[in-house]
Amino acid sequence: MNAVETLGLNPASDGSLELVLAGEAARLLSSGALLLEGYSALVVADLHLEKGSAFAGRGQLLPPLDTRETLRRLAADTAAVAPERIVFLGDAFHDHEASRRMSEDDRQVLEDLGRAAGLVWITGNHDPEPDGDLPGEAAEEVRLGGLILRHEPQPAPAPGEIAGHLHPCARIATPRGAVRRRCLVTDGERAILPAYGAFTGGLNVLDPAFAGLFARPPVVAALGDRRVHAAGARSLRPDRS
Repeated sequence: MNAVETLGLNPASDGSLELVLAGEAARLLSSGALLLEGYSALVVADLHLEKGSAFAGRGQLLPPLDTRETLRRLAADTAAVAPERIVFLGDAFHDHEASRRMSEDDRQVLEDLGRAAGLVWITGNHDPEPDGDLPGEAAEEVRLGGLILRHEPQPAPAPGEIAGHLHPCARIATPRGAVRRRCLVTDGERAILPAYGAFTGGLNVLDPAFAGLFARPPVVAALGDRRVHAAGARSLRPDRS
């Protein structure tokens, strides 16, 4: 039995991937959102809303569509799984002024999401002070049964932790060559979620930043266009220099 089978990662018919985290059932959607089915909670990490406008303010012009695209996907996920709450794992906004740069249309999407589900804004290093005018509540971390949801992973094995911050990506060997994808990384006891935002970069899971976080060799759940793919450690490759 390989590591993927041992950790119980099972593909679902809708393209998502079923997994178990510290004994709790979860499902990773192809968008990068994690559904904790036992708590009716949709968890997303590192949206970095208004990153494009932040770069534009420094003279680096990017298409100003990152917030719209990210919220479009979140609204679609919310409509598909109808969670009772949506938990943002920090860095939902790229900086402390980002929510004030949002268009009225984008802010309306957040208002609509707040009517569809309870919003919980976990504070991150980019957004330590969430906008009090937005729907929902702020928190440093959230506990759901044996799970603890926070922005930055603790620097040692932490059973039950679900975190973001590191923007994990995997370069995976395939018969047609290596592909690089955003991914969730887990050892079955804790998980680090992929960045959900449209303009977010990624850090290879073989980077030293991930060393020591897992009690046993982790596996990745890599995001494809319509399906999540599980891969074990033997398939992982470092990024090309």
